[in-house]
Amino acid sequence: MPCVYEYKVDGTQRQYHAIEDAIRITQFIRNKCVRLWMETRSTNRNDLQCYCAELAKAYDFAKALNSQARLAAADRGPGAISRFYDNCRNHKPGEKRLSAISA
Repeated sequence: MPCVYEYKVDGTQRQYHAIEDAIRITQFIRNKCVRLWMETRSTNRNDLQCYCAELAKAYDFAKALNSQARLAAADRGPGAISRFYDNCRNHKPGEKRLSAISA
């Protein structure tokens, strides 16, 4: 069971905008990593982490996230993939698709 942290932020509009940008960039990196895995099935975690550096070079907005945050976003890709396969194996009801790509 994942742990959920809740917090209240009393920030400025600029801070809220920065948080939203960081979330969007993280989702972008995760989705790109999942897409790479879908196109080349032999991709492993190390390949995805190396792909983060390529994304940072290719997209200026991805460079705004520090390297640890980019690597953490890439690590979420394999988690989504394994969760997808676990749900299929366990015949869990619901639509069977990778939610990262559906966005």
